[in-house]
Amino acid sequence: MTKRFGALTALDDVSLRLAPGAFHAILGENGAGKSTLVKCMMGYHRADAGRLLVDGQEHQVAGPRGAHHLGFGMVYQHFTLVPSMTVAENLILGRDDLPAVVAWAAERERMEAFLRRMPFRVDLDRAAGALAAGEKQKIEILKQLFLGRRVLILDEPTSVLTPDEADQILGVLRTMAREGQVTVVLITHKFREVEAFAHEVTVLRAGRRIGGGHVKDLTRGDLVAMMIPPMLAVEALTVLDDKALTAVRELSLAVGAGEILGVAGVSGNGQRELVETLAGQRSPEAGLIRVAGERYRPTRRQMRRRRVFVLPEEPLSNACVRTMTIAENLAFRNFDEPPIAVTGGFLSRRALHDRGRELIDRFKIRAAGPDASLDTLSGGNVQRTVLARELSQSPKVLVAQNPCAGLDVAATAEIRGRIMAARNAGAAVLFLSEDLDELMELADRIVVMFEGRLVYETARAAADPHVIGHSMASHL
Repeated sequence: MTKRFGALTALDDVSLRLAPGAFHAILGENGAGKSTLVKCMMGYHRADAGRLLVDGQEHQVAGPRGAHHLGFGMVYQHFTLVPSMTVAENLILGRDDLPAVVAWAAERERMEAFLRRMPFRVDLDRAAGALAAGEKQKIEILKQLFLGRRVLILDEPTSVLTPDEADQILGVLRTMAREGQVTVVLITHKFREVEAFAHEVTVLRAGRRIGGGHVKDLTRGDLVAMMIPPMLAVEALTVLDDKALTAVRELSLAVGAGEILGVAGVSGNGQRELVETLAGQRSPEAGLIRVAGERYRPTRRQMRRRRVFVLPEEPLSNACVRTMTIAENLAFRNFDEPPIAVTGGFLSRRALHDRGRELIDRFKIRAAGPDASLDTLSGGNVQRTVLARELSQSPKVLVAQNPCAGLDVAATAEIRGRIMAARNAGAAVLFLSEDLDELMELADRIVVMFEGRLVYETARAAADPHVIGHSMASHL
């Protein structure tokens, strides 16, 4: 199917195949083309190109009534029930052949027989407006099944439901699909619903089919990468070490917004060189780095504009100047911007001090004050200082290497919590650690880096520490 609205191509050569009894999810962000696709199927839109085949036969669907005759029914994100009518009246209202006079005795008998076969129990005589949201959604689904639809299209059906209501309704439909009673198409942007209920998935992005397949064969990371352009992408990166030997070998990875990609590996397998390259401290021999789809060169200006921040290993020797004050170290990112920078290229010491005090309080840095020398701090508070500087400006990309190494339990919990909060706020986090337990706790996906390459990948939910450990020690 292809559908254009003026100069906008809302749907670009998208194909979808449904097997009888399938529970098929269409996954994508707002504006991906999900609703446009099913509205072409339902005849609300006339496609500019493409075909609709049912049971191997091509059909021209002039409007929703034609789709109904083919057995297609649609449940919308917002309820279509008439609030002042009873459940029984709403069930019959959707008939394309609704008579002028309804034979209610016969219709009630047919409805009662139908409901005895259904997993939902409803009161036919209640007004629809008096029902809770979950009950209304059940009625919307029952209405389509009562009208004989064999392909049920659900357009974001759980947006107004509680998680328990959503799970109950989708669980029942999954069972009915398995029993061959109905074929379900679920439009959603929620990964959990796809993973929990769908057999197959099609992923749309910007009007095109990006990928899909059997849900059991796809990880959360696979779905994220298809649905959302990676916030951080490394493409065929090759980097030399200090001895001009290859440390990173044609490495490629992608991290989506709101995702933590954990990189496991024994020290000395190229992790330091990778982080230094992303931080602009080392130039690559080959390859590309992209942030939000655009080519990225890690200069100070680009890092600030793209909001790329780094928590390197050993921050006291690699991310700070120990003889400078805490306030000065906290200002490395923005000392040349107002209000710290003032006319004539000078610095406002008051603004520098005030900014330092604000970050010390917000990130709970234990220090005598913003004008104290950095080398008066403990290791954990040095790390908090770097964390405050790197996380105080809402990062889009955060690269962290062994950020909790050597720290006590309280400092470790604080730093991990801050990194998780950045992920939850939408940052793409590349988290390199030699602590496998740490990765199992924090990462959404885990990859193993060995001799400069990524040699293994798994979703955290399916991660086996023994397999990861073996890949870290020796890749065969």
